[in-house]
Amino acid sequence: MSLQLGPLAVDSPVVLAPMAGITNAAFRRLCLEQMAEHGTGLFVCEMITSRGLVEGDATTKAMLTFDEVETTRSVQLYGTDPAYLAKAAEILCADYGVAHIDLNFGCPVPKVTRKGGGGALPWKRGLLADILEQTVKAATPYAVPVTMKTRMGIDDDHLTYLDAGRIAQESGVAAIALHGRTVVQAYSGQADWEAIGELVASVDIPVLGNGDIWEARDALRMAEQTGVAGVVVGRGCLGRPWLFRDLSAAFVAGSDETTTLPTLGEVTVMMRRHAELLSLHMGEERGCKEFRKHVSWYLKGFRAGGPLRHALALVNTLAELDLLLAELDPTEPFPVGELGTPRGRQGAPRKRVVLPEGWLDDADGRGCALVEDLDSGSGG
Repeated sequence: MSLQLGPLAVDSPVVLAPMAGITNAAFRRLCLEQMAEHGTGLFVCEMITSRGLVEGDATTKAMLTFDEVETTRSVQLYGTDPAYLAKAAEILCADYGVAHIDLNFGCPVPKVTRKGGGGALPWKRGLLADILEQTVKAATPYAVPVTMKTRMGIDDDHLTYLDAGRIAQESGVAAIALHGRTVVQAYSGQADWEAIGELVASVDIPVLGNGDIWEARDALRMAEQTGVAGVVVGRGCLGRPWLFRDLSAAFVAGSDETTTLPTLGEVTVMMRRHAELLSLHMGEERGCKEFRKHVSWYLKGFRAGGPLRHALALVNTLAELDLLLAELDPTEPFPVGELGTPRGRQGAPRKRVVLPEGWLDDADGRGCALVEDLDSGSGG
């Protein structure tokens, strides 16, 4: 089973969701290395802002770093202004050689939604259409497909996903990814796969499903229940980059019998590789500091004691990391009780979604949202 996004063919129908501070070049390579046996999926760079790219913001440009093994460069753009997004798409195609551009209309972070961006933007059907049409027009001369990611809507009373799918199809978008939660849910509760299936039935372009893919069997079950063309995986791979090996193998075999259950020793090898790649791209000091956030995810469910976990979360050098990892029991089996359980941020539903004043008054408006911050968003 492969994935076709306009002119771009992807070996496996598996997409790594962009996650701020996580899906940098080192992590993308780590995940990509897991899929070598069954062909690669699509690994999306951390989300960048269109305004930051167009205005030459140094931090934004630094995020557009790719590993040498990334033959298919994929970037997610955030923005609220059609002109900025179109110009940013042109820059990505002409100057960075990207092969795929995804547009973020799913971010639930208040600093984004209060400006009418992220998951709030699809409520403005006219604005959404303008953005999609202009971005697709900018990328088309380079044969680069544009996709979009969205949520079901702002809340249960303001659902947008079916209209978004129709507009995407009419605008020439190559595929639409749906996170089966509303903005007000954030990352809480259970993803609504029935809504994903409803979107599949309503459009002719490929639909990618996102939400509650914790194991390979979840991906197969989503594909069977909804008819999605592929799956988007975010929190499920935190501390478990080998999930991509399981996902690619499962789609090839049509079963999840190859689920990876690494020993703690095998996990430590993966941890060391992750820190090594971060150091390669960022320098050892910064790379080790970036690695710290991943420690708790890698060791989730294992018996590693508190003092050792604390020390690992303060590691400064690869040599120090090696000494600490050597204290772990390499024979300890994988904690099977962690299989199928949520990872990363969850939290409770928001009391309300912060929106610009009067945002809900005109669903067909074509007026732009407020200007986004250069560092807006964290994914959807």
